[in-house]
Amino acid sequence: MAGAVYSFEEHMIKKQARAEEAMLKELRSGAYTIDNPLVSYNLYLINPLSAVISFYTEEETAVTVTVFGKAKEGNITHTFPRAKEHVLPVVGLYSGHVNRVEVREYRGKVHTVEIEVPDVFEGNSPVESMDTTPEYLQDDCIFLSPSGAELAVAVDYAGDIRWCLNIKCVFDMKRLKNGHILMGTDRLVQMPYYMSGMYETSACGKIYHEYRLPGGSHHDAFEMPDGSLLCLTEDLTSGTVEDMCVLIDRETGDILKTWDYKNFLEPGLGKSGSWSEKDWFHNNAVWYDEKSHSLTFSGRHMDSIVNIDFETGKLNWILSDPEGWPQEWVDRYFFKPVGTDFEWQYEQHACLITPDGDVMCFDNHHWGSKIKENYRAAKNNYSRGVRYRINTKDMTIEQIWQYGKDRGARFFSPYICNVEYYNEGHYMVHSGGSAYNKDGEISESLGALEQNMGGTLFATTVELCDDRKMLELHTKGNYYRAEKMKLYADQGNLELGEGSVLGEMGITKEFDTDIPAPVSSELIPDRYEARIEDEDDRFTFHAKFEKGQLVMLMLEQGEEKHRYYISTTAVSHKAMCCGTFLESDERVTKTNVNKAGMKGTYEVFVVIDDTKYPCGVSIEC
Repeated sequence: MAGAVYSFEEHMIKKQARAEEAMLKELRSGAYTIDNPLVSYNLYLINPLSAVISFYTEEETAVTVTVFGKAKEGNITHTFPRAKEHVLPVVGLYSGHVNRVEVREYRGKVHTVEIEVPDVFEGNSPVESMDTTPEYLQDDCIFLSPSGAELAVAVDYAGDIRWCLNIKCVFDMKRLKNGHILMGTDRLVQMPYYMSGMYETSACGKIYHEYRLPGGSHHDAFEMPDGSLLCLTEDLTSGTVEDMCVLIDRETGDILKTWDYKNFLEPGLGKSGSWSEKDWFHNNAVWYDEKSHSLTFSGRHMDSIVNIDFETGKLNWILSDPEGWPQEWVDRYFFKPVGTDFEWQYEQHACLITPDGDVMCFDNHHWGSKIKENYRAAKNNYSRGVRYRINTKDMTIEQIWQYGKDRGARFFSPYICNVEYYNEGHYMVHSGGSAYNKDGEISESLGALEQNMGGTLFATTVELCDDRKMLELHTKGNYYRAEKMKLYADQGNLELGEGSVLGEMGITKEFDTDIPAPVSSELIPDRYEARIEDEDDRFTFHAKFEKGQLVMLMLEQGEEKHRYYISTTAVSHKAMCCGTFLESDERVTKTNVNKAGMKGTYEVFVVIDDTKYPCGVSIEC
């Protein structure tokens, strides 16, 4: 039967609230004790290596939960504060394993339950090897956020995965001061990877808040000292992307302050080898430095780390190879190298400011020059973590540390990746975007694109202490960033109640020109495989078209019309930090439309070449 297939997708927060309510109803109607606890496997639906154990005690008492490891060094233990009603998140379960979990009252009863977990990875774990010691990593795990088909995971000292998500949450994961985890949502608002905003979640997967943004979110976020959130965004109705940052109120989701990079930089200056007019800056990191009250941004497509005043937005300095920049910019904002063994960074990621004011980043070293004739081939290139000491009084810069250059092309990642500063001499260097092409050579393509061309993707994560390697993790696939975190983070009992959706979605960019076409008496034909996934605040139109077809999605309510152009032209991507939402078949399109600015019932049509087809679907806004 012709016409678009329609489905409605309830928000995950609603699904979780319903599951939690059913669990609490069962708990409060039964005689659940520590000897007979209620065990709810993957209660919040998105972490299949988690459970919730619930019961009552006669007196208020603290309770310790231990997930037994395959060896004793793999035990994960957490003590929850005193309560009578205990609703305890359990994290750190093994995939494909009958997990033993001990529940112990303080100076009281002990009970052990078994939780059988299926093989979440269906025999294809992304972990290839982990080289470290339990004494070094202890109860920390290495959390990896995806850049391709993989999902977010956390790996323990033995290389076992102890945490994962089964939904496509992307971009960096941050541990917030309250112990929650902040990361990008799984709700795409515009290809290739612009998300609705950010989720604040518990480790067991409960979503406490979704922070929605009018321009969507991408790449990175940062928790401010007062708890407000910096988030990278853009104006989705403009002709450029990845060139804005906003400050979000944690309680309301309201935008408190906006920084538009066109106010302190000129698009077209300092072009990297991957520059494009639309993606002129390609902001992949934000860092707030309290000592100078400034923001630092990493601009891949300018080969530049830039710093601005938080209050005024005035440009303070630019850390970049000055080649090709106007002399007046160089004289005013650039540093002069001093010392030996100095090299500039190229198409860097994940800038940070150390406690003493040094600048660190992952130097992808993609292209390795600002002069096209000097570009490096991937097989002759390298990536590295690097630390620069800057003096903003005399505007000098000195390279004081690096790691990765000596490892050569196999440590080369042309995109994504990060460094982490733990203490003096104690760092992580995550080269997450490496790939071989189908001929077994280091790929010239970004891994997110190589995955559809028969190549092999891999990632390497290293931790160093005083230049001694303490950990090396090898994984299949590409991973956007790595973070070292504990599964439990000094949190109390699980916070109950429905999560909240804060902030607002922006109005999706529309096409102004009407395409005259007669309305067909038939619904859109089956060959286009049209389907609509509807949600409370947006919908997604999926279909398959041949390259070069003229296609427009239309919403109509009487005389009111909204038009959304659907590109069927092959696109050459010079940046693809997250290929999670790419299709292997280039004919497949995904068109996301936010409901912001619309009210009522709209009929859906699609203009294909010279015919306008009804979809047989109505959208409520």
